[in-house]
Amino acid sequence: MSTEYQYFIIPGIPDNFSRVKAGSLCYMKVFKYKTIQQQSPPPERVAVFFLRSRTLLDYDVKLSSLEPLSVEDAELLQALDNDCERLKWFREEKALQTARGLSVGAEVTVEHERKELKGIIRYIGRMTESHYSNLISGTFFGIELQGKHRGMGHTDGRYRLRKLFQCDQNCGVFAPFTRVKPLLPSSWSSPIPKSSPELQTGELKYGDRVTYFPDNKCRYGSVVDVQERDGQHFVLIATDKDETGKEGSLIEVPLDQVAKGEVPTEPESMDVDTVTNSDDLYTDLTVNSMVEVTLAHSSNAHGIIRWIGSLPDRKETMAGLELEEMVGVSDGTIKGYRYFFCPPKKALFVKLSSCRPDSRFQNISTNHNEKFPNPEDTESDLDDGTTGNPETVPPVSTEQVKELLIGRMKGIQGHCNSCYMDAALFGLFSCSSVLDSLLFKSTTPQDAPIQKTLLKNIVNPLRSKGFVEGRHVMKLRQQLRKHGYSHSFTTDEKDPEEFLIVIMHHILALDPLLKLSSAGKVQESYCYQIFLDQNHSLVLPTVQQLLEHSLHSAMLKLAEVPSCLILQMPRFGKKFKMFDKIIPSLELDITDLLSEGPQQCVLCGSLAVQECPDCFKDSIFSPTGFKVFCEICAAQVHSHPQRLSHKPSPLNFPKDYVGHSIPRSLARDKLELFAVLCIETSHYVSFVKHGPNSHDWIFFDSMSDREGESDGFNIPEVTPCPEVGTYLEMSPTEMANQVPREMKGVAKRLFCDAYMYLYQSTSMCLYR
Repeated sequence: MSTEYQYFIIPGIPDNFSRVKAGSLCYMKVFKYKTIQQQSPPPERVAVFFLRSRTLLDYDVKLSSLEPLSVEDAELLQALDNDCERLKWFREEKALQTARGLSVGAEVTVEHERKELKGIIRYIGRMTESHYSNLISGTFFGIELQGKHRGMGHTDGRYRLRKLFQCDQNCGVFAPFTRVKPLLPSSWSSPIPKSSPELQTGELKYGDRVTYFPDNKCRYGSVVDVQERDGQHFVLIATDKDETGKEGSLIEVPLDQVAKGEVPTEPESMDVDTVTNSDDLYTDLTVNSMVEVTLAHSSNAHGIIRWIGSLPDRKETMAGLELEEMVGVSDGTIKGYRYFFCPPKKALFVKLSSCRPDSRFQNISTNHNEKFPNPEDTESDLDDGTTGNPETVPPVSTEQVKELLIGRMKGIQGHCNSCYMDAALFGLFSCSSVLDSLLFKSTTPQDAPIQKTLLKNIVNPLRSKGFVEGRHVMKLRQQLRKHGYSHSFTTDEKDPEEFLIVIMHHILALDPLLKLSSAGKVQESYCYQIFLDQNHSLVLPTVQQLLEHSLHSAMLKLAEVPSCLILQMPRFGKKFKMFDKIIPSLELDITDLLSEGPQQCVLCGSLAVQECPDCFKDSIFSPTGFKVFCEICAAQVHSHPQRLSHKPSPLNFPKDYVGHSIPRSLARDKLELFAVLCIETSHYVSFVKHGPNSHDWIFFDSMSDREGESDGFNIPEVTPCPEVGTYLEMSPTEMANQVPREMKGVAKRLFCDAYMYLYQSTSMCLYR
């Protein structure tokens, strides 16, 4: 898979996307990169995807800010923990070159727990499987320790139940290339980069725009040549203006006084009209307050305070503003130090006393401690018939479904590849309130319009009228694009998880829905992608089985009961399914999937004290549920000759339970299914379970039909689909014998095309 992509590293902070750090890895399709290389002139900006991103959104970056990487180097760098370390070692070409030359069987030293240990390389490759958000997972070296260093490692060659190489217990170490050195030191470069100018000569080429600093002043020009004399590098620059003000002259500047690109002039040098000499007139202005300042040419600039503090050589309290227009002078930096992030030419540093509350909103609030609304709020919203604060409209009940939702021109109207968003919004909000906290939680002024559109123009009309016009969803997509999360939100096909993570994480800062426990550490996420190991025996799985197998193979457990669990089904991309059918589990029993809490022995029902990962796939036990045992049953089960090699592990449970029996009918933690998103030929639809009965299902398609041609419109439709309940009542054997194309109604879509399952905890959602 990785050979289909061209990988890059970002050697400096891009000027158009502030969340990306220097050292980030990104990629695009190889054919796309080759096409770009053949264009004359090449485009200034290109769309790339970033590795280790929670979202699969593409971002526009300058082509000149991308440094190409081979797949091999990208894999080596991906194994490192953070972007800073990745960037440092990218610049150590000899270290990468040596790492490429290492092979299985080579004698090396490995740094482990601050000690240099001798060993032999037994494995080179990935420790985890790549997946949709990380096409490459990093190249690691598995090393078997030798001699006196045996027993000082941390593994027997196994990682998360996968045997990557063979060695004795604690005689193995997994490490990235930065901690591995061949025994012959001459072929290795020091891990500490040599002291050298920030800018390397290889980074400059003829025609590059640069900034140079004669007498600490900032001037601009273009590179003519890079020369070396007596071990020192000089850059020959065709200046825009020299020290005398003359244009177009040539000047020779030492390399350490040159910066690639046009560095903004010092922000604090920009004249700002001081409104008053009193520093405490607006002492209630805080970070995120919306303010205005008067510039030197007597025009007003409006923005949001992003930082308040002290600057070197300035006695006054200063404020860093993110302006609405590109009339600033940096992206939140001064003299190479970053104080906050914003798009280029939108940052301005001024005295706090020069700021005053945005006069455009003084009629809204005189309390400046309140967060001011975003300017978008003053625009005329798309009318939905409501005035003032939007009312709270409850989800559609089972009794209301037929009257409100069923029929043509019902649901959410699709427009221009919006089905991923339509299906997700309908599934989440039509008949469930589990994520209604998104609609009412406090948020920043710049994100409030998105929340308002979501509540006022989409969720409330859907629940009160049963229909949302396509223009409202397009407005939401335009707002997301305006916020810079993806330039293609209004045009391209996307996946539901991209949209949901942007809304929940980036926009409304909702706490992660899912907390996973692994080796005592908690990982947080909004969705869970189900992955299966290659040796699974599932043929016609239930969602319960898929979740259990995925957590088992990854050695994960749930740290707590989630209020909402979003599960992505295993697939090979959008087009290739891992299973012909998946049986929906109307309830997920997660009692045994929790990392803490009392559990019952699977054999006798007593308090379980041990769990055996090796028994999980033993055919003698039931096909679902983790295998946990009390002490007596654990001893009996593992006395069998076939299970003597099993390695049970102790369970975590409250100390108060020790020595006490637990009820035979221990309360089980269960989640109930409320919606399923399906995909076929890149088109998303959704199923919603609106009531307690097995036949209480409706099917939604935002583009079920169309009226007219290019100037026409899509017709959304919601239909009842009780046939789903009929198939859910079938036995596994009956279900396996069903021919998809012969299944009644739209049931085939649910069983064969499931992409995402949405579960809720009816008890926990009350507290989240």
